[in-house]
Amino acid sequence: MRLRKKWWARPEMEASHLTITKPQEYKGKWSEEFKNNNDIYLELGCGRGRFISNHAQQNPNINYIGVDLKDEVIIYALKKLVEAELENGRIIPMNIAGIAEIFDKDEVSRIYINFCNPWPKERHNKRRLTHPKFLTEYKKFLKPGSEIWFKTDDTELFEDSQVYFRESGFSIEYLTYDLHKSDFQGNIVTEYEEKFTSLGMKTMFLLAKLL
Repeated sequence: MRLRKKWWARPEMEASHLTITKPQEYKGKWSEEFKNNNDIYLELGCGRGRFISNHAQQNPNINYIGVDLKDEVIIYALKKLVEAELENGRIIPMNIAGIAEIFDKDEVSRIYINFCNPWPKERHNKRRLTHPKFLTEYKKFLKPGSEIWFKTDDTELFEDSQVYFRESGFSIEYLTYDLHKSDFQGNIVTEYEEKFTSLGMKTMFLLAKLL
């Protein structure tokens, strides 16, 4: 579904110190931006921000950064951070393809990827956020032993991703084809997840660790 343009979104985002519009300038300096040396957790495709804002509220000693391309969506992630008065969260409106340009070596401790586009056509597979092409980029700034938490409702993407992670130097520490009926603790339900769970769809989840 095509998003209606929200002309007010960009000015509102730029007016907030929680929005980083020139993230390349912060490479290697994120601890200065957050004014601490706490771990940084990154959500790729943060959408409307329920996931990242809830995590930031529950974990004040961790810094969170949400990335999404569309102003019309990520503006709501900003609103949630502002309304909750969260200083340990930032948003970045940008294309995820350039993610390795904004973080330095060992600067990020965890990545969340929630319900990304499955790009089912084989010629488009390299656009998947779990594809080795992207995993290679993430490894440029992830600390050794860092984790990637991945959720999807697409079985083909989920099974292909298991191969991607193993071939890219990650071990799969936890895996389930039905997260909501599993024993996994710590899941925060996204807006998308809530909607499609109510329609009977299952959420698949894996936790991959960088070796």
